[in-house]
Amino acid sequence: MKIGIDSPVVTAVPGAHSPWEASAGIAELARIAAAADRLGFHHLTCSEHVAVPAAVAEVRGGTYWDPLATLGYLAAVTENIRLATKVLVLGYHHPLEIAKRYGTLDAVSGGRLILGLGVGSLQEEFDMLDVPFEDRGARADEALSALRAVLSRRLPRYEGRYHRFSDMVVEPHAVQPRVPLWIGGRSPRSLRRACELADGWVPFGLTFDEIRTLLTRRQPPPDFEVVLSTGPLDPLADAAATKARLDDAARAGATVVGAALTATSADHYCDQLGALAGIRQECGFPG
Repeated sequence: MKIGIDSPVVTAVPGAHSPWEASAGIAELARIAAAADRLGFHHLTCSEHVAVPAAVAEVRGGTYWDPLATLGYLAAVTENIRLATKVLVLGYHHPLEIAKRYGTLDAVSGGRLILGLGVGSLQEEFDMLDVPFEDRGARADEALSALRAVLSRRLPRYEGRYHRFSDMVVEPHAVQPRVPLWIGGRSPRSLRRACELADGWVPFGLTFDEIRTLLTRRQPPPDFEVVLSTGPLDPLADAAATKARLDDAARAGATVVGAALTATSADHYCDQLGALAGIRQECGFPG
């Protein structure tokens, strides 16, 4: 089971971030990213919302750093750690736009991109961007098929119901022969979409027992990633509870975990990373 980091600072969901993050910026985030890279963690994340209605922000939060700008900066201060969107909303982007923009990120980072993708659920944001909401599932399925066809190709070609293109040059493009696609969601349909069209599933809002049940009902294909969030961990203060939570994730079917760490400052966060790396080594988990 690989251990990545659900990046601090880049989101501010009420109840799920620490006070120090409110005044932190790119310098603190870059220091944390460099520490996570040096310690051998698997990935960093950045999520996406273009604009959140004020009333909704009281529940979901209103701070969402742009993933392309953020991960592009972090690519320059790291060497090995993977850079994961968790997640982009497929309906907000044309597949060629994702292929070009994030393919460039894959190229400049030396092939470290993971595309976490989702269908989306915030209708007000869809309406604001003037993109269809009602058939977003069908559109997302086709967008995934299109991305699989066009990523890593200079001359991509695709023909579907919603998207058709050929004889178009996309340069630069992704350097990985197969960019990992992770699908976010909490329903059986999201797991089915991930198994059929992608390389991994990133469930949210479900207990480990619920996730285990869904995975039992639909056996994922070989080499499929199940990416589970741990919730807040405090490895310095409670190593035993941290180990237990990682073990719980593994029993639920996780092949990758996204760790969130409690901290009082960026320096404390880096110290927590060091403690988590020690626990990872004790448990025999890779980075």
